[in-house]
Amino acid sequence: MLESSWASSSEISSLFLRSQASCICACRFQMSSLAQPQLPRDCQCGVSAWPCYRHPRREPLSLVNLRKRNLEPGEEELASRLDHYKAKATRHIFLIRHSQYHVDASLEKDRTLTPLGREQAELTGLRLASLGLKFNKIVHSSMTRAIETTDIISKHLPGVCKVSTDLLREGAPIEPDPPVSHWKPEAVQYYEDGARIEAAFRNYIHRADAKQQEDSYEIFICHANVIRYIVCRALQFPPEGWLRLSLNNGSITHLVVRPDGRVALRTLGDTGFMPPDKISRS
Repeated sequence: MLESSWASSSEISSLFLRSQASCICACRFQMSSLAQPQLPRDCQCGVSAWPCYRHPRREPLSLVNLRKRNLEPGEEELASRLDHYKAKATRHIFLIRHSQYHVDASLEKDRTLTPLGREQAELTGLRLASLGLKFNKIVHSSMTRAIETTDIISKHLPGVCKVSTDLLREGAPIEPDPPVSHWKPEAVQYYEDGARIEAAFRNYIHRADAKQQEDSYEIFICHANVIRYIVCRALQFPPEGWLRLSLNNGSITHLVVRPDGRVALRTLGDTGFMPPDKISRS
């Protein structure tokens, strides 16, 4: 079953602004620009930034409608309400980089997978199927190389629904630090792509909904820049360091989001399931 969720630029901006406004924790990400989130050295509450690993807008207390409380509610009533909003399940997020593609094509629609790229996608699909997990869905970038990678992988995971989104398209998430000489996009790209990729992170990387009873296994097929930025943000590493990471084509990155908001990185860019002559990074 294929579902599409095309996002206009206004919808992307709206999603980003809504997610930013809902962060009520004292440990906020300071934004020097819309596209350049800065991690604070310390929370305003006077403690290190590390304990604030939880996504604040998912904290149970922030989801309780205090206006509906009695003037002097008992502790049991509040505890009951908080329990209603607590996540109970773990989310397993598999971030897959697309396979090798024709990089020299002038039009995006012509940047299709190479013969090697198609082999890589088959190997990645076989690897995911061999894990024996009940995958809930596949969310993929709307770019050609990601769509083709998804089509091949999904053949090995029959019955798993596919959802296309513009949020996961490749782009320039944030100016890398230290800067590099071989990759210097126009400054405007950081403003155009940065807000969208940040919105993708906030939209997809969070603890499970309180109504979710069982652990979930979700696949996201997208691009190297997007995955590297998401990993840095999820682990609370300085996002400017995203370009220091390297990902092979068809690689698997596995993030785990626990019910209390803790995030763990199980694997980063795994291609150990591929023969050496099938590995590439283009």
